Amino acid sequence: MKIAVIGGTGLIGSQVVKDLRAAGHEAVPHSKSTGADVLSGQGLDEAVAGADVVVNLTNSPTFDEASPAFFQTSMENLLAAARKGGVGHFVILSIVGVDQVPELAYYQAKVVQEHLLEAGQIPYSIVRATQFMDFMEAVLSWTAEGDTVRLPATPIQPIASGDVAAAVAEVAAGAPLNGIRNIAGPEIFSLDELGRITLSHKGDPRTVVTDPTAGMFAAVKGDVLTDPDAHLAPTHYTDWLS
Repeated sequence: MKIAVIGGTGLIGSQVVKDLRAAGHEAVPHSKSTGADVLSGQGLDEAVAGADVVVNLTNSPTFDEASPAFFQTSMENLLAAARKGGVGHFVILSIVGVDQVPELAYYQAKVVQEHLLEAGQIPYSIVRATQFMDFMEAVLSWTAEGDTVRLPATPIQPIASGDVAAAVAEVAAGAPLNGIRNIAGPEIFSLDELGRITLSHKGDPRTVVTDPTAGMFAAVKGDVLTDPDAHLAPTHYTDWLS
């Protein structure tokens, strides 16, 4: 099976390409650096030509109010190219609970992306993942000040990027879901607790202060970013840290 992976050189995309190739598929990575520009549309017809499946793993360069325009334009361009090329399955990666956090522009943008795919007249699959373990360092940096890091007690269910890639590759190689598959890590933590675990493991002396107003995840209400009934990945956070 020939699978075009758009955004195939990034954190998830490069691992998806590797997993698909290991399973015997012809997985071809595409990105702006290879001539496939999702915003201008340049090179997209060539990128998807002859592909049975398109996996779109491109991401907005910002998480602010500019992100909806990125996903709107990029999806419209990719869907047009995929329809022209006769692609039979279109896959995207989204976020567990994405439609439950209207206060965040980036989450609104991912909902736009999902809706465009659902209406796009191509058999599709949406893989929604929980928060990546790989991003915990960035989360800590957002609200760090001196010897303290402020984090809300938002429940999250972290998943390793390698497990995300494996799930995306599995879905891409299968029949279209024409729906959503949730994937998640095996454990639920509060974000402040996860911060303490991370700093302790690294020997970082900073203190995590629980602050319900701190950072992006302060906008999240309840446990919408978790799903105990999701397809659970095998990697535990402490094992990933090690």
